[in-house]
Amino acid sequence: MSFEAITSITQAETEAKAAVAAAEAKARQMLSDTENAGREALETAKTRAETELRALREQAEAQAKADGQRRTAELEEAKAGLRAKAEAKLGEAAALVVERIVNS
Repeated sequence: MSFEAITSITQAETEAKAAVAAAEAKARQMLSDTENAGREALETAKTRAETELRALREQAEAQAKADGQRRTAELEEAKAGLRAKAEAKLGEAAALVVERIVNS
């Protein structure tokens, strides 16, 4: 084998090793970039989900408060109606009691 052939083979091996090292470095960089992009996407999704959850919770609390106020108003109205009926019958009940006492 001639010196030129050996030199050419050595140079090819060196270039091949350099190409493999460059490919490995590029693969590591791509993997790192992908992992970083994945973490960023995950953080973005987490932040968005927390924001949406907070908004939904506030909306649910507001709806529950409005429902509570509406039900309280309905109960107060029903209570007032029952009280009015009871007060209307109070005179009748007193008259009935007096009548029974007098007739006894």
